[in-house]
Amino acid sequence: MSVEPRVNEQIRAREVRLVGPEGEQVGIVPLERALQLAADVDLDLVEVAPMARPPVCKLMDFGKFKYESALKAREARRNQQQTVIKEMKLRPKIDPHDYETKKGHVVRFLKAGDKVKVTIMFRGREQSRPELGFRLLRKLSEEISELGFVEAAPKQDGRNMIMVLAPHRNVKAAATERREGKADGGTGAEGEPDLVAGLPEPVTADQA
Repeated sequence: MSVEPRVNEQIRAREVRLVGPEGEQVGIVPLERALQLAADVDLDLVEVAPMARPPVCKLMDFGKFKYESALKAREARRNQQQTVIKEMKLRPKIDPHDYETKKGHVVRFLKAGDKVKVTIMFRGREQSRPELGFRLLRKLSEEISELGFVEAAPKQDGRNMIMVLAPHRNVKAAATERREGKADGGTGAEGEPDLVAGLPEPVTADQA
């Protein structure tokens, strides 16, 4: 669970090792002096290394920093998101009710932003009627055209015929936004602000 750093009057130390807004070392100063310097430049005093002695504090616009960190975390989640391929298996002579049920699953997968591998399984004499598979796959692709498109056209693969459907860009984007909304509802290590990047190593009492 992420813990918010102490900011401004929340800081308890009597003196702090102060770092300027550009990373420059100001040195050890009384807390009151550090707060005054922050107020003078209209910035926040943020405790970035509370375990150091004295604790390290940095001058920054904390609200802006948190906002930019959230955007970076969201972009990282989007870039790291793996493509999920679901699979749906059909028979060439599938019952209409079963077809509608299977199609409903395909629709749900596409709405979730996932690709769908649709496999037509031929048995026995059905293998001599590949047009049944083509016809069924064409029907399915037309009926889900508002949500997705045929990424890989139907292709015979042994006893099976395979087609891959992918969600349209706007459908996938909407699914990503929904997932991000749920993720942003909680707090985790992935979205924690990187407050100490570029700062010196924590200073111990012996080093101060």
